[in-house]
Amino acid sequence: MTDAIDVVRRKLLAAAFRMPSVQTMVSRKSSITNAFVNAVVPTIPPTDAEIEEALKMLGMDAEHVCCAYCGDAFTEWDHLRPLVVNRRPTGFVSEIANLVPACGKCNQSKGNQPWKSWMLGKAKGSPTGRKKVEGLPDRVSRLEKYEQWRAPVRIDFESILGRDTWEHYWSLCEKVNEEMKQCQAVADALRARIATEIARK
Repeated sequence: MTDAIDVVRRKLLAAAFRMPSVQTMVSRKSSITNAFVNAVVPTIPPTDAEIEEALKMLGMDAEHVCCAYCGDAFTEWDHLRPLVVNRRPTGFVSEIANLVPACGKCNQSKGNQPWKSWMLGKAKGSPTGRKKVEGLPDRVSRLEKYEQWRAPVRIDFESILGRDTWEHYWSLCEKVNEEMKQCQAVADALRARIATEIARK
């Protein structure tokens, strides 16, 4: 009987505790890429009239703004169309036609996925994946209309900057990632030495 109790207790303890995941420099590759993209992507601030029109299309007003995806309190405005896909800019920019209010959970879960398939899918943190969302069909319909509201700005960076300049910029990004990889190899060796020293005590 004691063994059975111990097994149950161990399961409870395992469920109650989670060791933080070890962050590596290599795992920062997407963060570095995003930094390189965001450093060159322009932002176009909206007018007051554009903000009002955007909110109206989403069924909101300035006093009642919520996440366009799930209806929770909004914390930020999310890019409806992603700025980065396959580690390169899509050409979309930060401007009102490409931004909707979102909560942190939805924004993090969506990432650079197409909004509709993510919203209706079962991804962890998506509206349908995390809870039953009231009025989901209405939210989808509003976002579809919002997407058609006006043509989003889309830039061809290479044609503006020239191929050589653009490729040089991304070679710098790759160089930073390669340096991080080398730093991680050194860090791994240091961690192993530290762990060995702790084990001796």
